[in-house]
Amino acid sequence: MPVPLSRDRIVAWLERSGFAYFVDNDGDVGGLWHGRLFSFLVLGDHDEVLQVRAQWHREATIERLEELLETCNAWNADHIWPKAYTRVRDDGSVVVCADTPVDIEPGATDDQLDQLLQCGLTTATLFFDSLDEEYPDPLRAAP
Repeated sequence: MPVPLSRDRIVAWLERSGFAYFVDNDGDVGGLWHGRLFSFLVLGDHDEVLQVRAQWHREATIERLEELLETCNAWNADHIWPKAYTRVRDDGSVVVCADTPVDIEPGATDDQLDQLLQCGLTTATLFFDSLDEEYPDPLRAAP
């Protein structure tokens, strides 16, 4: 039977999966996968929305904003998940993010929750891997 979504269920899934995680001061659950920050959020008036939010491990200058927006739009045109977007920080640096939101108001079984969390991790990782290919890290290449 489906069970309501909760942070405790997310934490239990992380522990069963053997993943390291943290809980921040706001009670949000997060962790690092392949050096990328992921958050597992429970949102909505009735805690009915699961959102797996991720941030690419690199920053860009504001001059790269337009091309990063085009890259995100191209991804969004071809993929259902994750939703890819950029954020400009107060200091003018640009970060690229990915969100996988799912409304599970009627609840979810453990298997369904597992599938949704894995989907959020996997699809964001695929997106960020494509960014790594398009924008290789110069420090990873031999001089």
